[in-house]
Amino acid sequence: MTMISTDHVARVQARVGERLWLSDWVCIEQSRIDGFAEATGDHYWLHTDPDRARRESPLGGTIAHGFLTMSMLAPSCLHALLDVLGADEVLNYGVESLRFLAPVRCGARVRSSIVLRSAVAKPGERVLVGLDCSVEIEGQERPALVGQSLMLIHFPNQIGVSHAAQAA
Repeated sequence: MTMISTDHVARVQARVGERLWLSDWVCIEQSRIDGFAEATGDHYWLHTDPDRARRESPLGGTIAHGFLTMSMLAPSCLHALLDVLGADEVLNYGVESLRFLAPVRCGARVRSSIVLRSAVAKPGERVLVGLDCSVEIEGQERPALVGQSLMLIHFPNQIGVSHAAQAA
């Protein structure tokens, strides 16, 4: 197996510590929460019953599922690695840590931030990158979540043929 070009690795490693992506603000509406509940089967009333949540929850209304909040990181990771770093393939490799620090109330706006923590060359022309991720809540100091994820990325080879084209 060949190793990725040292130029690609050096270029990625030179960006360690840099924030690669800060998303636009996204409103977490009840329809998004309900859609997530439908997709996952998690219909807990704190997420899906606005009337009951208003009456019984100390939060005063419904909140986003923690994993819905975490899913807001997916497009930001893709933009950071595909658009900013120029990779042509991104695979989730795992989550090293994840902490939910504050609930996301229905109607709140959130945005995600992706910082490059590490980059290690791997066989098969890939780079394992560590990302420091967070989801911020507009107007709040404390983020909704913080975590560290791992992604395996591939760059186009030296002659400009992408990995996807080689596999075809």
